[in-house]
Amino acid sequence: MGQKVHPKGLRLGIVYNWNSRWFFSNKKAYRQALLSDCRIRLELMRKLSYASVTQIDIERAINKIALIIYSVKPGMIIGRGGKGLEEVKKFVSSYLGEDTKKKAFKLEIKIEPVKKPYLDAYYVAQTIAEKLIKGFPHRSVVHNAMNRAKEAGAKGIKIQLGGRIAGAEISRREKYFQGTIPTSTIREEVDFAKFPALTKSGYIGVKVWLCK
Repeated sequence: MGQKVHPKGLRLGIVYNWNSRWFFSNKKAYRQALLSDCRIRLELMRKLSYASVTQIDIERAINKIALIIYSVKPGMIIGRGGKGLEEVKKFVSSYLGEDTKKKAFKLEIKIEPVKKPYLDAYYVAQTIAEKLIKGFPHRSVVHNAMNRAKEAGAKGIKIQLGGRIAGAEISRREKYFQGTIPTSTIREEVDFAKFPALTKSGYIGVKVWLCK
């Protein structure tokens, strides 16, 4: 089961909650809300990458949208006197379009700190990818990330790299394990993330499974 099922998708509603929490019975409204959620999440992740954003949750009501942004460096998003937060609000409003013109409409943004970043699969994958882009040796980068995750209290961690690793002519896959990763056990909290690293020789895909 390990490779065929998304570890988070398998545990939705049991261990993990949905990242978008709302429901519309109208098909058109549902489609539009889903599309705008995907756009907001993608653009905010790109825009706020300097603050190591790991997750964005979106909650919708009739005249209200709440965004919960989980960040390793929350102070960098908020900025001096909350200036950064206002910029984020303007940015999100531009993507929401007509909804924000309603008088009763409310847009709420909460910034939540990630207290143990090495227990977050997305952050681990992102740090590995960033170091690979800078040209660090892949084995030492991976082993360092695994050791730090274990120190943070992880039961186990699995990392997979795929592509032209270390500038090799033929692409390959390499897997690294430490501790236990019970991918088939639904009650276990297994976090999963993937992140691309655009190196000089091409893309290297980084996948991280982390058992909390």
